[in-house]
Amino acid sequence: MEIAIKTTKREEIIDITEKIKEIVEGSEEAKNGKAVLVYVPHATCSIIINESYDENVREDILFYLRKQIPQGIWKHDKIDNNADAHIKSSLIGASQIVPLEKGKLQLGRWQGIGLAEFDGPRERKVIVKIL
Repeated sequence: MEIAIKTTKREEIIDITEKIKEIVEGSEEAKNGKAVLVYVPHATCSIIINESYDENVREDILFYLRKQIPQGIWKHDKIDNNADAHIKSSLIGASQIVPLEKGKLQLGRWQGIGLAEFDGPRERKVIVKIL
């Protein structure tokens, strides 16, 4: 299963938890599945699991990454000026696996699944696979 996400900023974290829940809870496979894989086939965005209740957490994560991995100082910037996005994506990772129990995501109380965009705005594809 795939979902499309349109990002609107160069860097943002979009909560996609509800979209993933809809896919999982609407799937016959999920009833017998052990986990769900959430994956992005892109080199400049990631899938992140963290607090989804307070939007400031997402902003703090982006602030930290911007501070540690600034734009415009890397060799690849001479070609595309997005080397920082590649580095951030590599550090966060292109996928997350969430356990399933009786067809439901086993996220913690405050946890959510986010698409972390580092080179937007773009249209991104998220692949969701029941394991």
